[in-house]
Amino acid sequence: MSYTPESGCTLLNRYRMKTEIPDTRDSLLPLFCPRSVAVIGASRNPASIGYRILDAIISNRFNGPVYPVNPSAEFVSSVKAYPSVTSCPGQVDLAVIAVPAKLVPGVIDDCVQAGVKAIVVISAGFAETGRDGKALQEVILRKVRENNIRMVGPNCMGILNAAPDISLNASFANVSPPYGNVAMSSQSGALGLAVISHAKQLNIGLSSFISVGNKADISANDLLQYWEYDHNTKVILLYIESFGNPRKFVKLTRRIGRQKPILAVKGGRTASGKRAAGSHTASLASNEIAVDALFNQTGVIRADTLEDMFDIAKILSNQPLPAGNRIGMVTNAGGFAILCADACEGGNLVLPLFSGKLQDKLHGFLPPEASVSNPVDMVASANPETYYKAIKEIISSDEIDSLVILHIPVDPKDTGKYFQSITRSVNEGRETEHGKNKTVVAVLMYDEKLLQELATQTDIPVFIFPEAAGKALSKVAQYSAWRIKPPGATMDFTDIDTEKAFNIIHGALKARGNGWLTVTEVQDVLQAFRLPVPSGGLALNEDEAMAIAGKIGYPVVLKVASHTLTHKTEVGGVYLNLKNDKDVRDAFINLKEKMIELNKESEMDGAFIQPMIKKGVEVMVGMVDDPTFGPLVAFGLGGIHVEILSDVRFRITPLTDIDAKEMIKSIKGYKLLEGYRGHRAADITALEETLLRVSQLVEAIPEISELDLNPIFALPPGKGCVIGDARIMVKGI
Repeated sequence: MSYTPESGCTLLNRYRMKTEIPDTRDSLLPLFCPRSVAVIGASRNPASIGYRILDAIISNRFNGPVYPVNPSAEFVSSVKAYPSVTSCPGQVDLAVIAVPAKLVPGVIDDCVQAGVKAIVVISAGFAETGRDGKALQEVILRKVRENNIRMVGPNCMGILNAAPDISLNASFANVSPPYGNVAMSSQSGALGLAVISHAKQLNIGLSSFISVGNKADISANDLLQYWEYDHNTKVILLYIESFGNPRKFVKLTRRIGRQKPILAVKGGRTASGKRAAGSHTASLASNEIAVDALFNQTGVIRADTLEDMFDIAKILSNQPLPAGNRIGMVTNAGGFAILCADACEGGNLVLPLFSGKLQDKLHGFLPPEASVSNPVDMVASANPETYYKAIKEIISSDEIDSLVILHIPVDPKDTGKYFQSITRSVNEGRETEHGKNKTVVAVLMYDEKLLQELATQTDIPVFIFPEAAGKALSKVAQYSAWRIKPPGATMDFTDIDTEKAFNIIHGALKARGNGWLTVTEVQDVLQAFRLPVPSGGLALNEDEAMAIAGKIGYPVVLKVASHTLTHKTEVGGVYLNLKNDKDVRDAFINLKEKMIELNKESEMDGAFIQPMIKKGVEVMVGMVDDPTFGPLVAFGLGGIHVEILSDVRFRITPLTDIDAKEMIKSIKGYKLLEGYRGHRAADITALEETLLRVSQLVEAIPEISELDLNPIFALPPGKGCVIGDARIMVKGI
């Protein structure tokens, strides 16, 4: 039966009459909007967690009854206590459990009997402690899932819903943040405490906050679905240490990010390290690369630090999104603006030269020594009135999308006057035709205590240092650009033979087990997906090699064929530009002698002969099956220098047409593909199609664990591309 709160979430009730809410969202309503709360483990000891949670609920004036559960006390904090949740006089929607871990299973049994709909397990001593704790966690998880109870934790700090009609602080945080439009999830309890405290200092209002702890049941994916439909939430913040279901995360964030910005800090950035270099792609891919790819594709704004997260959140929660990347600046200190401009331009923002018309207006009231081109440096003599006039002129123009206001006080006693002029000019400028949706931030080098006080009087995000403002504004502008671009579409090629490729791969697995496919198997798999492989064949001796070369037509390439050797060039196994039968015979004999000399004769399956491709830009396409995120596709400049140059971009499958375009355009070597200094341009459309076909291949056949197409020769526009060399590793699943 659907849960309908009686005394809270009124906005949600109105929304529910119009829109179908997903089941996951429905199941979290008793958690975020409970009609009643029981604190199991409520204590009279002020040092205990149970005492602090009960005190937080009461002090925050929760709009509903709270039931302390303590079998040894008749009253706790002047509130009547009950020996068990089953003896509470009314229906309990949410139970907050703060008892020793070994007692939690029995407490959950009581919750089941009492009809509790959601629980928050504060208690530690579960999966984070080792094997026994993990087994205990599995016991309580099974209990809640069998009885359709949603659980936060265990090993968490609790939950907050700051909405005035709920006013729930069921945590052991000793401060309550102001109510606002930012929701946050933290995987770390201690970090959550610091976050709540810092949010209050910065005057960032929270709609809700949840510490997921071990996230045995409720994860970030569940919370995203709740906040997607929460009218109180405009911005979503995530502190993530690990992903539960990355595929679902991608699907959700791609959808939700179009309506609400999602900002994330990912912990554990340096622990993963490099993979074993089985292929070029594998050596270049790390867990961090995969996380960056995921965030890039889904529009999630990645903050490097918690400080960055709050800097960006200040803008997102209070300002309209910038319509473009044009930045205007006004300052009384040129060096101050230069630092900010450097940070902005480092994030792909631009400071356009102001038009002669706007410059004339600024010259009309600024001193001759002032610079009005952008940044507008009014010099140190600038007074509150000149700040007012300059800001209003710039924000009212149609020449910028965002404005950064910088001020260093000459006399600290006048800071209040400057601040009033700044806020007045912004408010009035926004009433003009072109000023309505401008993003505005301020960098004010004031006393920190005064700055915190002034920040509560305006919706303009206030920064102390210019670099932080520039960096945060850049991230916001990048998100805004992602949000307005088309979402892209996955391609479904109908000219492929999935069954043929599947049979080849499963035949290889059955015959040899996990490992690299032979050169002919690779050729057949790629041909089944209509990937651009050249004609060619496998030769077991020099006579066969000459026969294949004659059939193909000279010049040709002869390469060692091996499903064990990783890189052919490292053993001298590639012979280029062979022009006649003698060249081919000599190359085959030389190759065989070299393999004997290197004691690798048994690893030589023969030699593969294919046409010599002389033209085209060398690029590469690869894939590695990431253990967390699944197939991770790479594109970059190719050849033997791919790992040295590392000019490679990664995306998680399935790729959209937009993903393919962006992967190609975002490499540093893209100018080579456009045509550079006499070099002919490349067939970019063919490269995009190759990426999309590879994406469909690795999605259709998950047994492919690594793939390298390197080099791919990108031919002139309209001529396509040709795969020069290819390797595929398969692994049974």
